[in-house]
Amino acid sequence: MNIGIVLAPYYKHIIDGLYEGATRYLSAKGIDFQYFEVAGALEIPLACQMLAKTEQFDGLIALGAVIRGETAHFDYVCAESARGLMEVSLQHNIPIGNGILTVENESQALARSSEDESMGKHNKGNEAAHAVVSLLELKKTLQR
Repeated sequence: MNIGIVLAPYYKHIIDGLYEGATRYLSAKGIDFQYFEVAGALEIPLACQMLAKTEQFDGLIALGAVIRGETAHFDYVCAESARGLMEVSLQHNIPIGNGILTVENESQALARSSEDESMGKHNKGNEAAHAVVSLLELKKTLQR
């Protein structure tokens, strides 16, 4: 398997944790991966589409963080990035693990990007990687 990871490092200290969670999972499974950076969460779906079109990747992982601010911008970025990922996934028949955090504050983001499960949350980068791998395993089973 070869997985493409698209990340938006706007909140680098948060994204580093998500990336660590995703790559730790993939490495433990012996899965190859490459990563690509884009400016923000709204750019992730287009980057995923570009990668899907190359047909070099079996699956993709999207990593980013959107933290609520004072305007409605948060709502649009959250909805449109998720919609864009789903469209790419369905259009190209490629699993995409959505690890774009959509949170109210930095504390919530840190809790979801940490490897420390004592904080009460699981690493969403790890969960996105798990989601992609499980879909690829299902695909393999169905092709037998």
